[in-house]
Amino acid sequence: MRLYINVDHVATIREARGTDEPDPVRAAVLVELAGADGITVHLREDRRHIQDRDVKLLMRTARTVVNLEMATAPDIVDLACGLRPHQVTLVPERREEVTTEGGLDLSRAEVRQTIGATTRTLQSAGIRVSLFIDPDTAALEESKDLGVEAVELHTGEYANADFAERPYELDRLVRAGELGRELGLDIHAGHGLTYENVSPVAAIPTIEELNIGHSIVSRAVLVGMERAVREMKDLLRIARSQDTTEGNPT
Repeated sequence: MRLYINVDHVATIREARGTDEPDPVRAAVLVELAGADGITVHLREDRRHIQDRDVKLLMRTARTVVNLEMATAPDIVDLACGLRPHQVTLVPERREEVTTEGGLDLSRAEVRQTIGATTRTLQSAGIRVSLFIDPDTAALEESKDLGVEAVELHTGEYANADFAERPYELDRLVRAGELGRELGLDIHAGHGLTYENVSPVAAIPTIEELNIGHSIVSRAVLVGMERAVREMKDLLRIARSQDTTEGNPT
């Protein structure tokens, strides 16, 4: 299983003071040294954390690969086509949200039309495209019809579920992963995953990539970035070895 680390919240700390530190690009170097398989950044339309400069520097310095999360804003699409990251993950954006609150609403014809056009533009530039969606049958089938290579299953409802509801939400992810693979899609997952809840998701055999950010950055504040990444990698390795006991790093 691949672990991509989202370094957005390193930039959040930087932007809180409007200075040049901490630098998310330097954080990405430490993330890679600790064994991460890729770097994820979300270039939002309002540029609340990651900036254009960060993405450009990452593309020049990353030793692994860059997964660029973005909406369909024309200026960001143009930037992506010029930089050509390994992967773009198209996500919904609302200015008032603190973080992405759910998957793309592919039930709406206008959304499908915009996503389809953006996907074709990115793919014509040689960029792999993934869609951030809820773990629902309809969303998976629409994603297949749009011709993308992968989907990232929104794990927020699983992460936020109480003890009684969590098995149901985990089963949704399991069934979505199975259907997605049947449809020929690569399956990724992310949102709200922590050291305490990640193991059952990491044990789902159809999921090949996890995107995790806030929990790792939060842990890194206390123990350092390299240790935080290695602890998460260890949890994923154990989960893939059929041990789904929830982790509890010390």
